[in-house]
Amino acid sequence: MDRVRATLRVKRYSLRTEKTYRYWIRFFIRFHGIRHPATMAGQEVRQFLEHLAVERHVAAATQN
Repeated sequence: MDRVRATLRVKRYSLRTEKTYRYWIRFFIRFHGIRHPATMAGQEVRQFLEHLAVERHVAAATQN
């Protein structure tokens, strides 16, 4: 998480955005049983997104 924080600070993201990114990263890691993200690939991302869409009713953001 230190690397995430440092990267977001270098890119000058707002503190609120940083906090939100870190929340979703932790949620993703916990969803997959505390596995390190480097050990995961597209299948795990797909499973997580399907869980959000089906179980939590989270819709994808649209850009105009």
